[in-house]
Amino acid sequence: MTNGSQSRTFSFSLGGFPAWETARTWSAVPLLADPGLSTSTFPAVLRTLHLGAREISLGACLAQMFFIGAFADVESAVILATAFDRYVANCHPLRYPSVLTSSVTTKICVAIAARSALVQLPLPVLLAWLRLTKVSELSHPYCLHPDVIKHAGSDARISHTYGLFVLLSTLVLDLLFVLLSYFLILKTILNTVTWRERLKALNTCISHICAVLVFFIPMICLSIMHQFGKHVSPQAYTFTANLHFLASPILNPIVYSVKTETVCRRTLRMLCQGGVCKSGVAIGQ
Repeated sequence: MTNGSQSRTFSFSLGGFPAWETARTWSAVPLLADPGLSTSTFPAVLRTLHLGAREISLGACLAQMFFIGAFADVESAVILATAFDRYVANCHPLRYPSVLTSSVTTKICVAIAARSALVQLPLPVLLAWLRLTKVSELSHPYCLHPDVIKHAGSDARISHTYGLFVLLSTLVLDLLFVLLSYFLILKTILNTVTWRERLKALNTCISHICAVLVFFIPMICLSIMHQFGKHVSPQAYTFTANLHFLASPILNPIVYSVKTETVCRRTLRMLCQGGVCKSGVAIGQ
């Protein structure tokens, strides 16, 4: 192929695990923790790590990109719905049973699924119309819209603009409403009489706050890097993307279970038996 020549791309070369080749067994652990985002990245990542098969067809890449975006959108919306749940529970506790009924919950789930499908579907369609460069090695071991669109050999302004619209209208909008919910929750908590009541109310939100931080901080960093980080190293892209898609499924079960009294007691007992604790006080006594 001569320099500057362009043709339609029918496959990509996956990358993104330069330092993990010597840790194939342990590298599969993050893929087993989440049925959403991890499931959408599981086949390609496993092939890359364990079989060394980096090539992925254009159709498979676009399909994977759709499911990654859809599951990320769903998870973001679920976090927002949970923030609304915490808002009602803390700010309007007497109305909680009448507001969050099973019918309302079902409608919310249907709305989340419909929004994700309708918003994400045009992204792979727009990319399929583009002329892409022949040699296309991606930065990650899975297909992301900002990564794929960098290899466009034709005008990609429509696809790029719509991708930015999807980001702002889903993940960023959800984050803003989550922040608004916690602003109202904090305002209500500060109006309570005693510190004991304030801590008790805040304690019901700690797990969700951690989940919000684990999901949104890497996502925001990755989006900013793709949009504005033209001189960012490939290793930085890889680390942030893997942190977003692989660390969150591992940390979420820990975040939501660490408050459980039995789990805390047994964890502390195990740490003390391992010599971490210096105190002779029995755990759980």
